[in-house]
This record gives sequence, C-alpha cells and structure tokens, in this order.
Amino acid sequence: MSSIARTNATGEHGMLPELIAWSSSLSLDRALAREDLLGSAAHVTMLARTGLVATDDALALRGAILEMFDAAEAGTLKLDDGEEDIHMAVEAELARRLGAVSGRLHTARSRNDQVALDLRLHVRDQASVTLAELADLVGKLADRAAKEKDVVLPAYTHRQRAQPISAAFLICAWGAQLVRAGEVVAFALGRADELALGSGACSGSSLPIDRPLVAKLLGFPRVTANALDTVGDRDFALDWTWAASRVLLSLGKLSADLVDYSTAEFGLVKLDGRIAAGSSMMPQKKNPDIFELLRGKTARGIGNVVALLTLVKGLPSGYNRDQQEDRQTLLETGPLVRGALRAVDLSLPAVTFDGVRGEASLAEGFTQATDLAEALVRRGIPFREAYKAVGALVRTAVEANVALSGVPLATRLALHASLDDAALASLDPRAAVAAKESVGGTGPKSVDVQIAALHAASRELAARARKTPTLSALAKALSTELLEPR
Repeated sequence: MSSIARTNATGEHGMLPELIAWSSSLSLDRALAREDLLGSAAHVTMLARTGLVATDDALALRGAILEMFDAAEAGTLKLDDGEEDIHMAVEAELARRLGAVSGRLHTARSRNDQVALDLRLHVRDQASVTLAELADLVGKLADRAAKEKDVVLPAYTHRQRAQPISAAFLICAWGAQLVRAGEVVAFALGRADELALGSGACSGSSLPIDRPLVAKLLGFPRVTANALDTVGDRDFALDWTWAASRVLLSLGKLSADLVDYSTAEFGLVKLDGRIAAGSSMMPQKKNPDIFELLRGKTARGIGNVVALLTLVKGLPSGYNRDQQEDRQTLLETGPLVRGALRAVDLSLPAVTFDGVRGEASLAEGFTQATDLAEALVRRGIPFREAYKAVGALVRTAVEANVALSGVPLATRLALHASLDDAALASLDPRAAVAAKESVGGTGPKSVDVQIAALHAASRELAARARKTPTLSALAKALSTELLEPR
C-alpha cells in the first residue's frame, strides 16, 4: 500500500500497511474534499503572489486543483484509497496529474493547519446553510401563527390543563425557542469564521507567507492569533455541535407537543395521512412517527456534543492524533440537524388544530380560575383573598361534578360576596385569552407583536446566513485571482 505520509522519508522503514489502513481517516475525509481543495487553491495562489512558487507552476497547480473541485462538486472525483487522509490523497492525485510540480503545494503548511482549515470551512458552510433553513422555518411558523389566532386551546403545566391560550400563541412559543437556537448557530458560525491555515505544524512558518491574503481569498474576516492554539483548537467544533443540539432540542419540544396533542386523550390536533404512520397489527392506529423520530434525533445531537467534549478533555496544547476522531461527529451534525428542520417544514402543513375540541376542553371553566381571581382583584380584592375564594369555588364544583358556572349563585355568594354572575363572565375562554395583553401574553395584540418579532428574527438570521460565501462561489472567484508576485 503506497502512502506519501508514511514512506521511507526518515530513512527508516515505513509504517505497516495494516496500521496505515487502521489509522486512516480517508473514508470519512472524502466528505471534506471540496474544503481541502478550496484551501489548496487559495494557498497556492498566496504562494505565487509571495514568490514562493513560480507563476507557471502555480497556474498548473491551481488549474488542476479547481478541476478536482468541480469533480468533487459533481460527485465524480476519484482518489486513491492508499493514503491515510484527504490531504495526502489530494496531493497524490496531483502528483499523478502534474508530476514533480505537485511537491510545491505543501510549502509552508502542515496537515495540522490544513485539517483545521478544512473543518472550519465545513462548519462555516454547514452552519450557514442550517441558519438559512432555520430562518425560513421561523418565518413559516410566524405565517402559520397569523392564521391560528382564533383557535383556543389549553396550555399545560406539569402536563395538566393550566390556562386558555390561542394556537397562535403556542406556535409563537415554538418559534421563540427556535430563534434562540438560531442565535446560537449564528454564534457558532462566527466562531468558525477564522483562518487557521498558515499556523503550520505548531509554530507558524519562517517563509514570507501572507495569511491575511489567504483569509481574504477564502472569505474569512480574520486569522487565528496563535499557531499552537490553532492546531489544537476544536472549540469551534464544540460550538457547532452544541448549536445543532439546541436546534434539535427546540424541534424536539415542538414534536413532543404534537405527539401529545394528536392522541385521543388530548385530541387538539389532527395529523394528515401524509405524515401519520399506520400500525402493522392494529388497523385503527394513526401514529405520529415523524414527530417521535424528531424527538429521538435529539439524542444523537446531544451525543455528538458529549463525544466531542470527551475527545478534547485533557488533551495537551498542539495537535494530537486523537483529534482525528472528531470527524464522524462533525460530518454527521449538519445532515442530522438539517434533516430534522426539513422534516418539520414538510410536516407542519399537514397538522390541523381542532378548535372544537380545544374549546370543549376549556368548557368546564377550571382553566379560567386564575382569570376569575384576577377579575376579583380588579374589584379591589387582595389577590390572596381572591385566590382562596376561587379555590373554594373550584372545590365546590369538583365535589358537585359541575362546571364552575354550574355552581348556584347562592352557593357562590356564600363562598364570597364577589362571586356574582358578572364576575363569572371572565370564565369565557375567549375572553380569558383576549384579556392577557401583557407583554409576552396570549392576548391578540401581544401575539401580533410576537408574530412580527418572529418575522424580524427570520429576516435577521437569513441575512446573517447570506453573509457567508458558499464553497462554490469562493472556488469561482479563486479561478480568476492573479498569480503574479506583487
């Protein structure tokens, strides 16, 4: 088995082929081919500009690299299996195409800073695409909330009916959590947005390289500050996996609500057959499999965070081969979180709120008990006194097995003189919803403000995503960059 990195370079025997195969990361690294080629194209452009590589050699190298990039984009790039990572596989293919001139590419760089660059490019690309898709979903949730303002249903605390809300208010709650998750994704995007290349193996380079130029070519706003820290740094990877897990946790909560609400016991939503699954044994079943799976995917997202935390725990400064084990976790994170976002995006149009069942679940008036207490407060009664009076009314209604409004007037007045028919008007669930116009409340005006905020957040997150150049756009721009020394 041939291998550029494990040949007889030191004058001793090369590594055993079996151990090269066992230690190789190439099977996973192939997913980073575009990032690696893009970094190489920028690197050779810088080497030419600084006079470290002749213009003609740089032109041949960059042309071949960008041809390989196009093939990687098309899924047709062929790389030899004999190398231990994507960096050496690319160099081996360049050697096959160009001969000895390929040996100039690795001037002033190490695989240590090369992989740091590749992973940052990967995280930046994945985070920006995720942020765009999340922003789109937040906007759609805001649109859906605007259509569900007239649907009332109970909110739950401790999984027990608590107070009346609108379906729009529930959807805004889902959207608010997703916006927070999106802000964490944007943070992770910013943390990855530094150029690592030029750090070398651990201490930089004695050659006259131009790191700011490479940063500009690759769309990075800044370069990393310390070479030793850079090659050992996976904080940006931790930030990305944490951000992805936050998105999954948000979608998991949305899914948990819909799993509950679609049961016969709750009956607050109906799932169209396009998103509900049947049972292989029970013909009556209509299962919320998609939302259960979405809830389950959260475990994998959390597992990725824990895996990376465990990997970097206790590592000394500088690069250590342990860090190669970050690959599977990082490469799975983007598809995992975007798959979940798309599943929700596809499924929500097939979810229908059952307004009739929602109102029926509020008809007994118990969820409006707090509204009745607050109606008494508006008459000047101390809240704790009002609370006790309404509590006594609730106990009386439960014992008599009637709704709150079903307790006779005389009995109510005996409990408290203010529990008259006028006070009981607050038991109307729609009136209870409409009355809560405090900031963040379920009242219609408050919900309108929340919907507008979700739309604004959607636009802001989308704009942040658009600021990140795509790998394809960077490759296209690189193809026209001058190579002549300054």
